[in-house]
Amino acid sequence: MTVSVLFARSDSNYKMLDGCDVWDAERDALRWPGGNPVIAHPPCRAWGNFAMFAKPRPGEKELAIWAIEQIRAFGGVLEHPAGSKLWPTLGLPEPGKRDNFGGWTLPINQHWWGHRAEKKTRLYIVGCEPKNIPNMPMRLDYPTHVIGDVGRAGNGKRPEISKAEREHTPPDLASWLVALAEMCVLNALK
Repeated sequence: MTVSVLFARSDSNYKMLDGCDVWDAERDALRWPGGNPVIAHPPCRAWGNFAMFAKPRPGEKELAIWAIEQIRAFGGVLEHPAGSKLWPTLGLPEPGKRDNFGGWTLPINQHWWGHRAEKKTRLYIVGCEPKNIPNMPMRLDYPTHVIGDVGRAGNGKRPEISKAEREHTPPDLASWLVALAEMCVLNALK
């Protein structure tokens, strides 16, 4: 089954994986025709904890809303920071709850899949029951790096990761998200 990856970086790890139809800035995810499950990585700076410092391009904030509409229509998963304002703004379900689309939220830590920094993340999932998700790794070791957010950067203890590394999905997480999205098939698509 093909999984479409929306809003990927041009140098995305998804481009190395079989079965992925990757939509980066050049392809323009807004031109995606639909029809299969998605993994959506819409820009988060306008929705994050430090949105007040962000300078999103015109229309950038709305991309996350559009991505959620695609996930609800075709199944799949949206990846956003743990502190994303999408959840309270759009009424997305908190962990342990469901919405009217059968969607639910899974909190993860990208460090479990090899990210060098602790990167707490939320996944909004439609089309796959919690009991059916692929096996998840769990790492209890201490991340070697930090993300250079206000209040954490320059702590003198651990180095910061680069902006590019912060934006990349670790290869093991990308593979896991593809396996998850392949399971997110809505009844209308079966």
